[in-house]
Amino acid sequence: MSAALLQIRIIREHSQMVSLLLSPLSYSFMQRGMAAAILVGILCSIVGCYVVLRSMAFLGDAVAHAILPGVAIAYLLNSSLTTGALIAAILVALGIGILTRQGNIKEDTAIGILFTAALALGVALISTIRTYAMDLSHILFGNILGVTQGDLWLTAALSVVVLGAIVILYRPFLIISFDPILAATLRLRISLLNNLLMILLAITIVIALQTVGIGLVAAMLVTPPATAFLLTRRLVPMMFLSAMIGVFSSVAGLYFSFYWNIASGAAIVLTATLVFVLVFLFAPHRGLIWQKIQKRSAL
Repeated sequence: MSAALLQIRIIREHSQMVSLLLSPLSYSFMQRGMAAAILVGILCSIVGCYVVLRSMAFLGDAVAHAILPGVAIAYLLNSSLTTGALIAAILVALGIGILTRQGNIKEDTAIGILFTAALALGVALISTIRTYAMDLSHILFGNILGVTQGDLWLTAALSVVVLGAIVILYRPFLIISFDPILAATLRLRISLLNNLLMILLAITIVIALQTVGIGLVAAMLVTPPATAFLLTRRLVPMMFLSAMIGVFSSVAGLYFSFYWNIASGAAIVLTATLVFVLVFLFAPHRGLIWQKIQKRSAL
């Protein structure tokens, strides 16, 4: 009898778990949000590998905040906010490349100049919009549950473009990231490739805006790749692991957002951060606690 009761209990717990997983997906907005979260998780995590390896975290954050004037102008013109954000992000990314091309201005200095200028312009324009607090809040903080079918198709199309470019230009991007001297020897067009990488980063940031918002997009570009970097040093495995972490963080964060009634973008980023902390502590050979255990066992 006890064995039968135990089996019934296991079946009930299994049914409850399945219900917890499937119930949110009965809503169409959750289905669209989940699809967008997966796409953004994959895209940010893969592009973010270059951000981490090339120490471009500040650049990602700067471009994310620099799209504000594009959003504000698009709003004032009653145009697409996504289009305005994309144009502004690409212009800022290319502007950084132009300022640093001659070597007279360092990249971090150019980023600081254009970032603050674009942010100030965006704030100035937004301050003239009396209803901006409600209308533009999803750009600042993300609104993944408000993703429409059109937004989803646009996200998918831009994701294919970015990932396709990374696949096609994988070897040149790899060379300019790890061995600029070899890139010069092979006569690769380094400036053009750097600008293309900047544009891909800008597109990725704009795609991620609706999911996590301006304030948190840099975290999705850095945290999953940084976590993967603790597990492997090879680029392709790093991209694969980073994408898996990004997808898991996006999906789990969306479930946490649904059941705990918290902001979806914050839930996604906090989940990714939790995964990073666990890997940082327990990763084989590189984890903090793992290394301490290894040292003790060696004594």
